[in-house]
Amino acid sequence: MIYIGPAGWSYKDWEGIVFPTKKPTGWNHLRYLSSFFNTIEINSSFYRPPTAKNASRWVDLVAENPNFQFTFKLWQEFTHSPALTIDPGKIEMALEGIYPLWRENRLGAILIQFPWSFKYSTESLDRLLTIARTFHEFPLVVEIRHSSWNQSVFFDFLKTHRIGFANIDQPVIGESIPLTDYVTSSIGYVRLHGRNYQNWFHQEATVASRYDYLYGEDEVREILDSIEELITNSPKAFMIFNNHYRGQAIANALQAMFFMDGEKKKMPGDLLHFYHVLEPIAELEKESGDQMALF
Repeated sequence: MIYIGPAGWSYKDWEGIVFPTKKPTGWNHLRYLSSFFNTIEINSSFYRPPTAKNASRWVDLVAENPNFQFTFKLWQEFTHSPALTIDPGKIEMALEGIYPLWRENRLGAILIQFPWSFKYSTESLDRLLTIARTFHEFPLVVEIRHSSWNQSVFFDFLKTHRIGFANIDQPVIGESIPLTDYVTSSIGYVRLHGRNYQNWFHQEATVASRYDYLYGEDEVREILDSIEELITNSPKAFMIFNNHYRGQAIANALQAMFFMDGEKKKMPGDLLHFYHVLEPIAELEKESGDQMALF
């Protein structure tokens, strides 16, 4: 099973592009996107864990898509804090938002994302193992960005502890890890950050400018070719587009889905107006009379 979708679902710069300008009563961002994609990565949980109430509401909002799976980015308090011990109170806060997804079979994986500065060492392995043991009952995937981790001893470690590896596409600058196709657990995982070399490590770059990148059609095909074995060899494979600025992640995710199955796709919002490259893969839908219009 291949799950393709964006990282996050609520961005102000998506309004009028991904999301319709005029919305009917009761309209919801997450419900809307779950009608186009079978996965979305929860990013807000990285900054603060959701409450059980919010997580349960998310489950309700995707109810119409039986195949939908969330992935859940772990709170940065576990991965970016200098503290070497884990506060039990923080574990409880994190679990509160995880269990509603897990109980309803809507949790595909928990993503443990470390910063680029997190380099391979015995101490770093111990830290990862402590986090993995804390959340051992859930499917786990780790994302590291530094090339010091790109060695067989680390991947053997992940296999031993049944931790998945998040293969990433990012600007390869200095000691950044390149795109790989490793599978170390029952979950294959790929995150696509874009290739904005100009802003990736620029001190004055904003989050929006750093991830401001639209993959070309050839690049999407190239990435799919490079991870073909990952998709084939994984019972579950997730392909998450994080180049979110102005809905570029949505455009590229729809392209990837089309290249996988060859079926034309419904287009959300006014996406076609901004990304004409999608016209060949857009589904045509009959309107009243004999006219045809792009969805």
